[in-house]
Formats: sequence, C-alpha cells, structure tokens
Amino acid sequence: MEPSAQRLSASVRGLAATLVELAQVRLELFSVEAQEEVLRLAGLVAYGAIALVCLALGVGFLAILITVALWDEHRLAALATFTGLFLFVGLLAIWQARARLLRGSRLFSASIDELRQDREALDP
Repeated sequence: MEPSAQRLSASVRGLAATLVELAQVRLELFSVEAQEEVLRLAGLVAYGAIALVCLALGVGFLAILITVALWDEHRLAALATFTGLFLFVGLLAIWQARARLLRGSRLFSASIDELRQDREALDP
C-alpha cells in the first residue's frame, strides 16, 4: 500500500471515529434531557396530587365547619383553622403546578442547540 493511500485510510478512520464520538456525546445529552423532563413531569404530577388531596380535605372540613357552626362555638376554631390551612396549601400547590406548567421546557433544547452548532461548524 502506498503512503498516500495509508494517509487517506487513516484520515477516513479518524473521521469515522470522530463522528462516532460525536454521536455518542449527543445521545448521552439526549438521555440526560429525557431524564430531566421525566423529573419535571413527576414534580408536576406530585403538585397536582397534593392540590387535589388538600382541596378535597378543605372542602370536607368546610362542610363539617358549616355543620358544626350550628352547635358549640368551641369546635369552630379548630375546624376553621384546618379548613383554612388545607385550602391554603391546596391553592398554593395549584399555583406552583400552574407556574411549572406555564414555564415548561423545550424538550431536548440543549441537544437541538448542540446539533445546530455542529451543523453550522460543518457548513462551508
């Protein structure tokens, strides 16, 4: 094999190795972004569940509060406190879930940006 063919072969192998390494890095970045998105959605579901439970408890205590309002005044303070607490926590959880949902994320934005930079670097 002549020296120019050997150099060409080595260059092609080097280029292939670089392309494989680049693809590996991009796939790893894709994997990290997918994991981040799963965690974001899990948090969103958790806030939604907290909101539903707390609002349900708040409505339940509110019903008890109205019922007991016709009886002794001593039970009202405790029931009013719990009603207010659960409604407050439920509304706070809804506010957080809504904020996270509106903030959102552009899925795989870092991977897309890196691929765009790679394409721009390869364009003449």
